[in-house]
Amino acid sequence: MVSVTQPVCTDPVIVNQWHAVCATDEIRCSVVNQTLLLDEKIGFTVTSEGEHVAWRLSAAVPPNQAVDPAQIHEPLPIKVEYGYLWVCLGDPPEHLFAMPEFDDPDRRNMNAGTLTVATSAPRAVENFLDLGHFPYVHDGLLGVEPFTEVVDYDVEVVDGEIIASRCDFYVPKVGMNFDEPVVARYRYRVPSPFCVMLYFDSALDPSREDIVGVWVQPMTAELVRAHNYMGVLDETSTDNDIKSYQLEIFAQDKPILENQHPKRLPLDPRAETPIRADKSAIAYRHLLSDLGVTYGVIPERS
Repeated sequence: MVSVTQPVCTDPVIVNQWHAVCATDEIRCSVVNQTLLLDEKIGFTVTSEGEHVAWRLSAAVPPNQAVDPAQIHEPLPIKVEYGYLWVCLGDPPEHLFAMPEFDDPDRRNMNAGTLTVATSAPRAVENFLDLGHFPYVHDGLLGVEPFTEVVDYDVEVVDGEIIASRCDFYVPKVGMNFDEPVVARYRYRVPSPFCVMLYFDSALDPSREDIVGVWVQPMTAELVRAHNYMGVLDETSTDNDIKSYQLEIFAQDKPILENQHPKRLPLDPRAETPIRADKSAIAYRHLLSDLGVTYGVIPERS
């Protein structure tokens, strides 16, 4: 059941990252679950005792085929964090990025849903960072015309992470429990190359923040699975309501992403004309270029 041990992807930066492949509560127990990661077939499972394991597959296997983890001779590095199974095909960092809010006893953490999108992982991350598209793509939810201006905001790189703060934008319905339009103050974070997060004041307790995260699983250089994490303070909405709201937003982004060309993100600043609203996207491209990322991008010309 184990294939070659050498990774197909030749980008060491991305091969050596942790990638979310499934929400843990969606993993079928004691049978082979299959996915694609960096052009490689991956199998994973969880035993009845809660032991997780992942490995390379030499070929597709029948659905629901039973598996004994003891028979997996070359398991892949894994982590079970934030409600997801994370896999690395290379030499992973010791720790995943920090998210201390996940452990709040009153926070509702869930996978709102996972969507397959025909785009590159960097394009998906960049789209999430784009405030300017809210009124046009998410009309009535995250934006509305004529309130289209993106005021200046701050972007910095802190300990290798992009942090965009003071992102103020007129939003008709920033979350499930906001009944009136507000000028929302967002904070964006890119904790690793293919993960992106959004923080905003909670309706339940404005001194704390709700969190939306998208963990982008690069199946191939131009095909991804977007795992939508939600960590919210909400005492009234059902899980289905919270998930439906987030999936409605992401479903609106899906055709935009799939019709964007080129599918791979150009890192050359001359390739696409930037505007003020693109400050975080520009910082993201610079970060990928500085890291030497080649997977899912069009590298900058020398």
